Amino acid sequence: MLWSGSSPLSVMRESMWGFLLFAGVAWLAVGWSVLRLEPADVVGVTGPVIFFGALCEIVRALAGTKTWWINAAMAVLFAGTGVVVLLDRDSTYTTPASLIGWFLMVRGAVDIAVATMNRGTDRTWGLLVVVGGLQAGLGFYAASPFARTADPVIVTLGALGVLRAIADLVTALRLREIAAARHDVLRLTPEREAGMTGYAAGMSDYETQPAARHRADAELQEQVEKL
Repeated sequence: MLWSGSSPLSVMRESMWGFLLFAGVAWLAVGWSVLRLEPADVVGVTGPVIFFGALCEIVRALAGTKTWWINAAMAVLFAGTGVVVLLDRDSTYTTPASLIGWFLMVRGAVDIAVATMNRGTDRTWGLLVVVGGLQAGLGFYAASPFARTADPVIVTLGALGVLRAIADLVTALRLREIAAARHDVLRLTPEREAGMTGYAAGMSDYETQPAARHRADAELQEQVEKL
């Protein structure tokens, strides 16, 4: 329960952890499903996977973290990458592999940078650095000449889904923890609320009593002077 003065934007941001949790589970499903694909289907699946990555960046931006502008920029970048994949008429795996590598290298580098920046406030920063490093390394492999056939591209897409699932699940649980801690600070039990009300009333009486005594003394002094 939030204070009555909480803005709708704050409420919306605090609910974003649920969307990221769903995104993490969806990434796991994507990773498993991609590994079950036939080689001929990989080219058509790459674009939607990158579009889903762009959608997850939008969710991260709406979560209201201090790096929201980075997520918004990457959402635009990845959406453009997905468009390039869909418009590409090449039936080989060269373009999908290179653009998957581009996606992973950018996302991994950003994960490493943001996790390092938050190392003093986020105890999961080490895990996210490892995930970012794995993504960047996998992206380097995907963009190299070694990933030009169906099997390496399929394995790369599956690994992408697993790594993004880990990153989004960790972020979702951290946002949930932060939101719960904030609610514990803002929420008062009925006993504490009654105690705070009594304390406030007592402080009000204490502050007004000296003024009342001062007025009474002044009135008494006036009466004495009249006599």
